[in-house]
Amino acid sequence: MTARRALVTGGGGAIGGAVCRVLARDGLHIVVHGSGRNRRPEEIAQDIRAAGGSAETVYFDVTDEAAAASALTGLLAGGPIQVLVNNAGIHRDVPLAGMSAEQWHSVIRVSLDGFYNVTRPLLVPMLKTRWGRIASLSSLAAVLGNRGQVNYAAAKAGLHGATKSLALECASRGVTVNAVAPGVIDTPETKDAFPPDRIAALVPMKRAGRPEEVAELIGFLASERAGYITGQIISIDGGIA
Repeated sequence: MTARRALVTGGGGAIGGAVCRVLARDGLHIVVHGSGRNRRPEEIAQDIRAAGGSAETVYFDVTDEAAAASALTGLLAGGPIQVLVNNAGIHRDVPLAGMSAEQWHSVIRVSLDGFYNVTRPLLVPMLKTRWGRIASLSSLAAVLGNRGQVNYAAAKAGLHGATKSLALECASRGVTVNAVAPGVIDTPETKDAFPPDRIAALVPMKRAGRPEEVAELIGFLASERAGYITGQIISIDGGIA
């Protein structure tokens, strides 16, 4: 059988890379997405191939509708994408009183416009197969709020509404749509913001989560075993919420 194909946006990051490796381990052909400024996706694809998996890369700006459509048309020429992980996201953290328009709009564009620009072109081919999995990376900030992240929390909370609505549209066709909301995860971006003493005070489990733990949850949601789970926002946060 031909392996199902999975696209992971932002696949060059710590969580995105872990998701790519877990899905490849589970037998999917992985399309590792990058923005063009980061060559890390190709390194991850090479690692997957070296481990006996199947992977390729694609580069485009998720905020550019035309560029996304062109790249995705090329991918779809090889068959439908049946697993989509909307992982691309950026931070522009600053209190709202001092937030520039660019800091607001850039975060919204990546998370929400990026969701639309990537998901919509892949949706009909996926629905026609009557099997699919869409998982979007949200954040605990969208559940609880967080100082300095009004833009990020708004963008990710928007994904929650999109997830629940799209799940209703797709349920009868065997396509599930869920979101995962991580808390403090051990990535290069969080090391300065969350020193050990702050993690101990904030997280009941007294540690940061690992990217691989987030990836295993997404791997489950992308599997046959999760076929009756849809429209859910699932936190993975060590007990914070």
